Amino acid sequence: MSYRTRKLLCALFLFFGLPLYIFAAVTLVGLFERPHLALEFAIYVGLGVLWALPLRALFRGIGRPDPDNPDPGGTKRHPAGK
Repeated sequence: MSYRTRKLLCALFLFFGLPLYIFAAVTLVGLFERPHLALEFAIYVGLGVLWALPLRALFRGIGRPDPDNPDPGGTKRHPAGK
């Protein structure tokens, strides 16, 4: 998968998928009788980590420079200017 495609998929998931996941998690927990505060906190922390595990490979490397870009830092100067 190309770097550009990976970035697009990450952005789409973060803008659309994550809010849907949060809504589903809150709805699911709301279906049951309210547990003890510590247990409820543990459930939300677990669900908060659970979404990232299957997407770990997708998010890996997004913070790094584009490997296809020969000049990731923009260090080359334009031939006509300084």
